Formats: sequence, structure tokens, C-alpha cells
Amino acid sequence: MLKGKNVIVTGAAKGIGKAIALAFAREGCNIVLNYHSHVDEEVIREIEACEVTCKPVQGDVSDFSFVSDMIKEVKNELGSIDVLVNNAGITKDMLLMRMTEEQFDDVINTNLKGTFNMIRHVSGVMLKQKSGAIINMASVVGINGNIGQTNYAASKAGIIGLTKSTAKELASRGITCNAIAPGFVETDMTAVLKENVQEAILSAIPLKRAGKVDDIARAAVFLAKNDYITGQVLNVDGGMVM
Repeated sequence: MLKGKNVIVTGAAKGIGKAIALAFAREGCNIVLNYHSHVDEEVIREIEACEVTCKPVQGDVSDFSFVSDMIKEVKNELGSIDVLVNNAGITKDMLLMRMTEEQFDDVINTNLKGTFNMIRHVSGVMLKQKSGAIINMASVVGINGNIGQTNYAASKAGIIGLTKSTAKELASRGITCNAIAPGFVETDMTAVLKENVQEAILSAIPLKRAGKVDDIARAAVFLAKNDYITGQVLNVDGGMVM
């Protein structure tokens, strides 16, 4: 069902983004691998080993003009854009009373504005095709909030609202838009947490384990395959939020 489709994954150099890109490649999809600063050549080789095209594109999704140019280039080169996975995201954690304006703005610009930029420019392509799947990376933090992450929580809650509104606007043309809300997932981002903090988080997860990046990747593939699910937030969190 997905074989031969063209998929853009933002923030795909490592972690969840890399796992998602590889999962779609194994389904036979061509991958546009967006990254901000650096991508390991091994990632590209792993994707190409699936006998699909891998197009690496360096750039900042918070830059409206860059995103516009990237989408035009991808459309011209590949002919269609069938799936967009908005995974690019950053954290700059700090207690609210100590958070700087820059820390707040940087997280909002990458996580929320970056997602808007991608949808804004991809939607024109998908509307003409009368097909497409958009998958946005939210977080359980965007649902429940978290101490020290007001900027991150605000960005992810915004993504949920953006997802639902986009789904309503584009549904008549056969385009779906959903969000995935990961819980505590083993990545470089969570590895820096102190051991006692990790233990406290794990104790609050009914399944008593951290998520794997492949858990999130499988959810993304599932949503791309199902064209009768739209406007939904799929929690992949071991039961953390229910």
C-alpha cells in the first residue's frame, strides 16, 4: 500500500525521526530526510539498502522560506509528496520563573511554527493530488503538562490544535492529519535525565518500561496506511495517559 510513495520526515537524523524514516523505507517508500545540522552517512546507507531513494535535505523547518523551497524542490524531483511526518523538535527546559524569552521562542519556533511551515507548504501539493497523510509529533506533555517544560508543553499542545484544525480543513480532499503523542521514549533527549528521575517516570507507566523509537515508528506507518483515521491523537506511552 505504501510502496513507491514519497515520504518527508523532518528531524530524521537520529532518534525517533531516524526510526520513522527507516520504517517507511522498509515499506518501500522513498525518503526525503530533513535534518538541521548533521546526518550520519550510515543513516542514508541504511535507507538506501531498502532499495529506495533517499534525498537528504539540510535546513531549519522554522524558516518559512527554506521550507517553501524544499517542498518545491521535492515536488519537482519526485513528482508527489504522499506522506509528511513532522518530527523535528527541540527542548530547552527551565522552570517558568527562570525561563528566558529566547528559550521559549526557540522551542515554539522549531516545534510549533516548524510544523505549521511544513503543513502550510505541503498542503498545496496534497490538495492538487487529492491525497496525502500528515503525521505530527505531539507529546503526552502537551496533554498533561510537565514541570520545567512550559515551552515544550505549549508547543506540543499547539501541535494538537493544529492537527485537528488541519484535519478539518483538508478532509474533503482525501487528506488525513493525525498526531502521535509519545510518552517516555529511550532517546538521546531522555538519556541525559538523572537515574532517579528516570526511575520515577518508569514507576508511573503501567507497562513499566520506556518506549522504544520503533514503537513510535510503527504508529506512524499505521496512520499513513489508514485513510479513514483523521484528526486523532494517538498516545504511544505505555498507558501513561489514560
